[in-house]
Amino acid sequence: MTDRPVTAHSPDGRPCPDPAALATAVAPDRRRGRGAISNVSGRYERLTRQIFDDGWTSLDELPPFRTTVTQERPKRIITRNQSPDISFDRSINPYRGCEHGCSYCFARPTHAYMGLSPGLDFESRLFAKPNAAELLERELADPGYRPRTIAMGTNTDPYQPVERQWRITRQVLEVLARHNHPVGIVTKSALIVRDIDILSHMAERGLVKVALSVTTLDRRLARAMEPRAATPSRRLETIMRLAEAGIPTAVMVAPVIPGLNDQEIEAILAAAAAAGAREAGYVMLRLPLEVRDLFVEWLRANVPDRAERVMSLVRQMRGGKDYDSGFGTRMRGTGPIAWTIGRRFELAASRNGYASERLQLRTDLFTRPVSPGDQLSLF
Repeated sequence: MTDRPVTAHSPDGRPCPDPAALATAVAPDRRRGRGAISNVSGRYERLTRQIFDDGWTSLDELPPFRTTVTQERPKRIITRNQSPDISFDRSINPYRGCEHGCSYCFARPTHAYMGLSPGLDFESRLFAKPNAAELLERELADPGYRPRTIAMGTNTDPYQPVERQWRITRQVLEVLARHNHPVGIVTKSALIVRDIDILSHMAERGLVKVALSVTTLDRRLARAMEPRAATPSRRLETIMRLAEAGIPTAVMVAPVIPGLNDQEIEAILAAAAAAGAREAGYVMLRLPLEVRDLFVEWLRANVPDRAERVMSLVRQMRGGKDYDSGFGTRMRGTGPIAWTIGRRFELAASRNGYASERLQLRTDLFTRPVSPGDQLSLF
């Protein structure tokens, strides 16, 4: 094996100036249980790594991709954003990378900032932030801090499998609960039921809501697209358990992939409503940067008969491009196909009794942490 400069081509054979577009498939036995097909270097790397047999090391001797977790100790944990088309201005991500391995994940390109591949590295070489709760306590104690809902699960899933051991998400929730701070969570994992004890008490005070992302009801398709996420039936069961515990619960049909899972919108909304979800939302497939090539590669490996059709429909919703990052359109797309999907979603949501307005969480109960040396209140 060796590293060498290469001329990049997109998966359909067209020359491409971006080295990250070169797709070199990793042997199935090495990536069993993973979503990505390849592990091409990130866009900031000077060299592109290409696996080939150079006569010194047999490809059959290469080990499978194992999940590793590296500790990261950031200086701050609350991330701010000013995006006009999302409903929150702050978020917390306890982990970098996500073991769920969703083939379409728009967060994959962030691994390039770590000098790693948005492909298999993203789902196997993870980073944990064990000081997240400590940092959160400190940031909430800032005299200038003003409470608004903190989102979790916006970049990588806070309940991915490694959370069982690291418990960083639970520690963050304990801090938020202690200081009556509102939080919204999005996940694909049934592991969230572990924290019902915290979430139910927060729900009694109007401080939490949870959304389960249900992409498909087809167990086989889910296994291929989201190999280490909970099965569709487990996600519906999780909605039911959260709702029974009095926790406001929503369903996210995300992403909607035209030609692959869009025909399931009505069935997903009906099943989630029956399980107890009271709000619903959807997001159209997004293919920024390296995600485009990784997803096309996945399509051709798993649904070759539909690959070209799916990408044709995607381009029809993105002004002829694979992706449009414009605010206001990136989540929904444009054109008649996007319009039709939106109207179908609205009709199905109304038919199943979903709330037309989002639940607003309380901020008036917030109690600021007491920093060392602060004077305590007499009342």
